[in-house]
Amino acid sequence: MSGERVLVTGAGGFVGPHVVQALLAAGYRVRITQRNGTEPPPGVEAVVTGDFAAPIDWAPALAGVAHVVHLAGLAHAGPGLDEALYRQVNTHATLDLAQAAYRAGVGRFVFVSSIKALSGASDAPPLDEDAPPAPDDAYGRSKLAAEQGLAGIDLDWVALRPVLVYGPGVKANMAALVRLARLPLPLPLGGLTAPRSLLAVENLADAVLFALTPRCPARRAYALADPEPLSVAEMLAALRKGMGRAPGLVPAPAGWLRLAAGLVGRREAFDKLAGSLVARPEALLRAGWRPPLATRVGLERLGQRRDAI
Repeated sequence: MSGERVLVTGAGGFVGPHVVQALLAAGYRVRITQRNGTEPPPGVEAVVTGDFAAPIDWAPALAGVAHVVHLAGLAHAGPGLDEALYRQVNTHATLDLAQAAYRAGVGRFVFVSSIKALSGASDAPPLDEDAPPAPDDAYGRSKLAAEQGLAGIDLDWVALRPVLVYGPGVKANMAALVRLARLPLPLPLGGLTAPRSLLAVENLADAVLFALTPRCPARRAYALADPEPLSVAEMLAALRKGMGRAPGLVPAPAGWLRLAAGLVGRREAFDKLAGSLVARPEALLRAGWRPPLATRVGLERLGQRRDAI
């Protein structure tokens, strides 16, 4: 609703600036949390809360706030990180904020979780968002534990479970795909045809706006993805189309590519992109959410940008 103040955590990450700008464009007043007192974006309030791994007094940040959008957390960084650290940042800090939001009379608490809270599977049938969750790593377990903790708080909460997000400023595996698309060479990736769900960062921001409204039923988790899954070959073709180039894709056996990726220490990254992981946002679509950006169009736009990564 126009004029309502929304507290946004994690506004400094890849997703955060897109969410903040969408909120401002929709007429919300935005307050962001910061570890240190840096200059906030124009039109945005800021409050210093410190590190989420330490206790936080949320009362000043929540004063006068109608809703909370909780983006902050410890990112999925692969093996090697202590599971207790994931629990502290992704679970306990989330629930501490939610409890404080309840005490402050916050109307809607939107928690950006992860599809990893539902499943870590790849090369599997499309995920059923109403199936019993089965996360397979510390990151997914910490996100699921936060969702389960929210269910025990008398608060209007919504958990969004995004799949792999792409858009301007993207990092990690999607950034690597953009760099591949930019190579002035044919690529032996035409045989990578397994479907994979993606999520445009613009669609994520739009879903957050939808989740803040009464149209979105509260007290449940939603899979969040663009409706149309694409293969790696289709992703590269769309990126290169945006660059004004032909696909330039040559089929090669996936087993050979997996072996080559393993030889250069990129086996896990290859499996994440080349494997099949389809999660359709059926419940959000039934509730009335309509993503504004089609996947192929979003990838073409990303390919057009020189500052994409």
